[in-house]
Amino acid sequence: MTEDQEHNDYILEMRNITKTFGPVTALDNVSLKVKYGQIHAICGENGAGKSTLMNVLSGVYPYGTYSGDIIYKGQECHFKSIRDSEAQGIGIIHQELALVPYLSISENIFLGNEITSNGRINWAEQRKRAAQVMREVGLNEDPDTLIVNLGVGQQQLVEIAKALRKNVQLLILDEPTAALNDEDSYHLLHLIDDLRKTKGMTAIIISHKLNEIAASADEVTVIRDGATISKYDISEDHPLNQDLLIRDMVGRPLSSRYPDHTPKIGEEALRIENWTVYHPVDTSRKIVDNANLDVHVGEIVGLAGLIGAGRTELAMSVFGHQYGSKAHGTIYLKGKEVRLNSVSSAIAHGLAYATEDRKTYGLNVIQTIRENTSAASLRKISHHGVIDKAVEKSAAEKYRREFNTKSTGIEVPVGNLSGGNQQKVVLAKWVFSNPDVLILDEPTRGIDVGAKYDIYEIIDRMADEGKAVIVISSELPELIGICDRIYTMSQGQITACIPAKEASQEKLMGYMTMEKGALVK
Repeated sequence: MTEDQEHNDYILEMRNITKTFGPVTALDNVSLKVKYGQIHAICGENGAGKSTLMNVLSGVYPYGTYSGDIIYKGQECHFKSIRDSEAQGIGIIHQELALVPYLSISENIFLGNEITSNGRINWAEQRKRAAQVMREVGLNEDPDTLIVNLGVGQQQLVEIAKALRKNVQLLILDEPTAALNDEDSYHLLHLIDDLRKTKGMTAIIISHKLNEIAASADEVTVIRDGATISKYDISEDHPLNQDLLIRDMVGRPLSSRYPDHTPKIGEEALRIENWTVYHPVDTSRKIVDNANLDVHVGEIVGLAGLIGAGRTELAMSVFGHQYGSKAHGTIYLKGKEVRLNSVSSAIAHGLAYATEDRKTYGLNVIQTIRENTSAASLRKISHHGVIDKAVEKSAAEKYRREFNTKSTGIEVPVGNLSGGNQQKVVLAKWVFSNPDVLILDEPTRGIDVGAKYDIYEIIDRMADEGKAVIVISSELPELIGICDRIYTMSQGQITACIPAKEASQEKLMGYMTMEKGALVK
């Protein structure tokens, strides 16, 4: 421990940070203190100001655009760019990973800071050093592997490897496990803890996954509506009270994480038989293998599986052959065989698919709530090719009100909304198309606990209105909490279907890790 550390236990103090965007106050006198070698979590609802605070710290919002003080290692800092904060040992990994997909791992690790000799990049030395830092984070890949060929969990490790190469001492991770399954999440959090112990690294983690915070963080600061609400110390003697944390995050106690719901299940809505899909490039490799699945009117059916199990690929291939090659099998809607060879055909037959990547495929973020709500139903609101703006406005306002979407109006660009409110617009878009079957792929990914509850209530309402709902989720407690039945997938195959009331995380994980061919009849 240095002399400065002996006099000051805190590596970081942010004092009375205030940040405005025009008339909107995003941060209102927020304060944060983080100790050396600590894993410090920041919690709050979407739009609470968590990421804004970290963008102030890292120089994304430069000195002069906010008021308040940043004290780092005992010195007041005026960062005017990310490069300034990085030079002092602060690194930030955003929720949207900043990697170039068609460059290699080593090229991404050294991007902007290439190793050169006589004015040329020394590729051999760069690969060698990349391999060294990759070993430190447990990334067992060839340094020449393209980013596009890595899973999301491996891409997170590349980002951390970039930070280590820059000798980062304070690492900020914004929703690092939002897109990861339980296994990858555990590996990432274990790595952060190991770096703290072996390298003395300090970490700030923004997360909505309360169980992970309880297991990995030393302290938690709660931010709500741009203000500091509370701070909790966590230890074996003082475990985190998640109910109190939720109360502070949402401003009210939640008696249950999941709404009470009594299903009214009717006739069969969708049945998929012997559905098989091959990889779009390697057409000899099966991605979905002879899958059988059904869902009834008024029923909520879950689909669980580890990343790579084939859940999303199954959904996308059924919804108009959006994924894969040589897709075959039989699809029945209300007992009648149908062929859904395009997205427009799937929509016309009463199917809807809300993608897991809402910002890339689910929404046009530069368009308004009104425009996004009607995007899948333009024929429904058009006469002779001309959109009826009155009908469009009425529908957008109806769903904004019913889904409790927080915005100043329907003319707000979707890119200005929080993640939870963006997800509500995605749901509004597909509900307005009036589907019989709605497939929701990771509908609560990256969403805070309060907004999740709103989404669950919307899902229940859709089922009560007679829609058949399929929910794909990596959060097993979520599937158990909101579904009537749960299918599991492993290596492209359906391995089990069990009533949610009989399910446990351990039982589901057992089916999700089955070897290919070991099917439960």
